[in-house]
Amino acid sequence: MAPGVQVRVHAAHVLDAVVHRGRSLKSELAPILPRLDDPRDRALLEAIVFAALRGRHRYDAALRSWLQKPPGGSDGPLLALLLVGCAQLDTLQLPAHAALAATVDAVRALGRPHQAGLVNALLRRAQREGFPPADPAAAWPQWLRSRIEAAWPEQAAAVFAASAQPAPLWLRVNRRLTTRDAYRARLEEAGIAASIDPRLADALRLDVPLPVSALPGFDEGLVAVQDGSAQQAADALGAEPGARLLDACAAPGGKAAHLLERDPAMELLALDIDSRRLARVEENLRRSGVLEGAQLRAVDATTPAMWWDGFTFDAVLLDAPCSATGVVRRQPDILLHRRPDDLVALLQAQARLLDATWTLLRPGGVLLYATCSVLPEENAGQIEAFLARTADALELPLPEAFGHAAPVGRQRLSGEDGMDGFYYARLRKRD
Repeated sequence: MAPGVQVRVHAAHVLDAVVHRGRSLKSELAPILPRLDDPRDRALLEAIVFAALRGRHRYDAALRSWLQKPPGGSDGPLLALLLVGCAQLDTLQLPAHAALAATVDAVRALGRPHQAGLVNALLRRAQREGFPPADPAAAWPQWLRSRIEAAWPEQAAAVFAASAQPAPLWLRVNRRLTTRDAYRARLEEAGIAASIDPRLADALRLDVPLPVSALPGFDEGLVAVQDGSAQQAADALGAEPGARLLDACAAPGGKAAHLLERDPAMELLALDIDSRRLARVEENLRRSGVLEGAQLRAVDATTPAMWWDGFTFDAVLLDAPCSATGVVRRQPDILLHRRPDDLVALLQAQARLLDATWTLLRPGGVLLYATCSVLPEENAGQIEAFLARTADALELPLPEAFGHAAPVGRQRLSGEDGMDGFYYARLRKRD
């Protein structure tokens, strides 16, 4: 099978699993990407899949109007491959002849030679007629769209628009191994342009994303990929040097690595309930050269009686599980999979985590509650409820560099300052 055809086949399999079988985009891509030897093929696969998911509501509308009869239950792979073709012609603007030829060949490779003519005809019609105008809000399920519009009436359109665009590539420079200026110079030598945000001490921003294999020193830990909003968590926490710190939901480990890169004397305990996710934390800490400064435990942070040694922490980082509505541009399948019942369960989990980890904090200690959500009920609403039931909890206000002032804490919305949507609330336990 020609490499170009193989990429389209992989893309169709991923999209079929994500769109029609409710699978996670990350989990579907993870085993496929390493099997593609050419980094250009890996980049093309990711570009096709992301473009197809971002434009799916437009492509589906056109395709269903052109099909003479509704697709059957076994036509998931066919519909996925049509999305692959539409994304190439529309968003990616690939040369039409090559895109059509490779996609039609992929129909045959999928064992559907009898549908090759149909795919060819539909994609040629797409090439001639195009697709409905883009409406970023239309990609959001109505229940979730309504919540965003109610919470952020003036900014909702910008949230939807930013969530439909590819994100820049944010890098975190490992200050234990180099300086930001020195690493930026290495990028420039390699012909890679990077910009600096003065609010972020360790960050570089690449507006044209690159595979990590193209980043000088990535394998040696000189730099990591981490959005600017996530990097700000270290500043928002403001832990004292040498602090004993609990990272209660540590995976994938970027914030723990950042904290240890800044303060090698820190004593950090990183938890995650999923041992497979904790392995990712270990991998990232090892690559950054800070693994020796951390202890890792695969435990449930809400049940400290099962693992806590009784010594309190100076600081707690609670990057809580959430709806991830602030990172839709990086995980477009969120809009396919998120359900109202999910939010109910997440709100309960966040409250349990807050209550449990607060008991582990010493008097005078600081807890940072953070999410990658833009829904107030997960953020300011959650912290307001916590403060109301926790007599010894006090908010420590954060400056405007962390986003919009919320009733409690700060909220950055998706795409603002080029960053992901993120919420921060800093709390101190009264002495």
